[in-house]
Amino acid sequence: MKNLVLLMGLFMALNVSAQDIVLPKPVTTGGMPLMEALSKRSSSREFSAADLDNQILSNMLWAAWGFNRSDKRTAPSANNKQELSLYVVLKSGAYFYDAKANKLVQKVKGDIRGKMGNQDFVATAPVNIVFVEDKSKKGAGATDSGYISQNIYLFCASENLATVVRGWFDANVVKEALKLGENMQPILTQTVGKKK
Repeated sequence: MKNLVLLMGLFMALNVSAQDIVLPKPVTTGGMPLMEALSKRSSSREFSAADLDNQILSNMLWAAWGFNRSDKRTAPSANNKQELSLYVVLKSGAYFYDAKANKLVQKVKGDIRGKMGNQDFVATAPVNIVFVEDKSKKGAGATDSGYISQNIYLFCASENLATVVRGWFDANVVKEALKLGENMQPILTQTVGKKK
């Protein structure tokens, strides 16, 4: 009986963690030279429905808002408040990007991409990133989102991916769909995918 209980506990623990996506270590060297990436930076609203592989996701999220030093990130944060979180919405569900552990922690199961914005492409593009501000930290979320968004733009230019930052979404719909707490507020979204 004791072994059965242990096995059931192990199975339940594995089942819960199986929802999360452990990302491969990001590749933090190479890529396109900065001036070339700046010259190729553009917005696109046409995306292939093809999924991005986990290595590309890992590299992009590290470039966007990963840790490049033990307690500092790839984008600045006013007064180091680090009031922003990134939620990554994929076909399989919505995930919190845990930059320290380099993994996506599933918060919502199922395809909710269509709730992340009002444009048609949002529901079929492989990745929607939601910038969520913790209002209790009283930071500069709108400004800091701009830094992160530009990092995503430059990464996408370097990797020949399509991206567009979006302000056209219903914050209440996004907040409810992501099951965000009271102090958590979606302030910007960005769609990423392969070019169509």
